[in-house]
Amino acid sequence: MTGSESAQEFYGRWARLYDLIARRTPGIARLRERAAAACRLEPGDTVVEMGCGTGANLPFLREQVGPEGTVIGIDFTRPVLERAHAVTAEYDNVHVLQGDATQPPVDRGDVPGTDSGIDAVLATFVVGMLEDPAGAVDDWCDLVGSDGTVVLANAARSREWYAPPVNAVFRAIVVLSTPPTAQLRYETDPHLRLDEKIDAAHARLHERAVAVADETHIFGVVRLTGGRLE
Repeated sequence: MTGSESAQEFYGRWARLYDLIARRTPGIARLRERAAAACRLEPGDTVVEMGCGTGANLPFLREQVGPEGTVIGIDFTRPVLERAHAVTAEYDNVHVLQGDATQPPVDRGDVPGTDSGIDAVLATFVVGMLEDPAGAVDDWCDLVGSDGTVVLANAARSREWYAPPVNAVFRAIVVLSTPPTAQLRYETDPHLRLDEKIDAAHARLHERAVAVADETHIFGVVRLTGGRLE
């Protein structure tokens, strides 16, 4: 079994629990509203979410683009996509596709339901799963059209003054949510490796964008970065 297949099996098995966490975590709805707003969308625009999971962000994105816009959610795990499809079944302009966020099954000239380009890419809690997060951000920046927007939201260790107890809980969550969960010893602690990936991804967006806005949410654990491209 490859690493990709192992991850798909892992996240597919826990799809129901992740869906509950994605929708019920205190403060998460506000975060999703802010992430959708950071995409700088207008009615009629097209937005792609990389790693859409169970679809918790898709209704917020659809609210931004309206019935005349297009929302595309991409994820590589079929069980979570089935839940995303159920969440958005009432919308004929929201599409969920199975695919890899590093090789998305769409490009600027081939977007379902629209003849225009892609106006924004959103990726929430995704880059920490990728081998080359900075490279993925480069690809997403290339995917959006001129004056497009890329938005990243990721969980990493808090930098607030009250960080120690928050980070202790965060480390435990990262270990439990990193496949395989049975592993007790790691060559590099998963939460440290996660921090490195997230730092690399957000730094690359700062390099590529001409206007960047940063926010923190949920006890400083979640970093939200939106960048407008030339």
